[in-house]
Amino acid sequence: MERARSIEQVIERFPQAGRDSLIPILQAVQEEQGYLSEAAVVGIGRHLGIPASKVYGVATFYNQFRFQPKGKYHVLVCRGTACHVKGSAKVLEAVVKHLKIEPGKTTRDKMFSLETVACMGACALSPVICINDDFYAKVSPAKVIKLIEACREKELTQIATA
Repeated sequence: MERARSIEQVIERFPQAGRDSLIPILQAVQEEQGYLSEAAVVGIGRHLGIPASKVYGVATFYNQFRFQPKGKYHVLVCRGTACHVKGSAKVLEAVVKHLKIEPGKTTRDKMFSLETVACMGACALSPVICINDDFYAKVSPAKVIKLIEACREKELTQIATA
């Protein structure tokens, strides 16, 4: 119920909104709740007087929108040209295989989420990944697995000392 209220509060910031406000509303709701829930898509459609299917269609067109909450550790894999040439496809493949999720998804335990981005602007350091706000350069498939496992170890250590 709290999440539904927060969605309503965001939508209320756009009182006379028309179709031209769809993207800003989607951005504001995602900023508030971290992703676009089904309830948010329906609520936005109702507010704008357009079918939820149209709202969803617009949101899925843009890769900035997520439909699942981010994991505690949000892994971004750069797929820009320089990173691609230096092996980011294999890095991504290793993450997908290790976490058993595809880009845009979150692990069942909500520990990890995975996204690809077009470019992180660190081409000279390619391939590059980011976990939360920490960037890692010249990442190999083996290195990315070690980074993911270091995140898991950190969580286990925190649980053990709690």
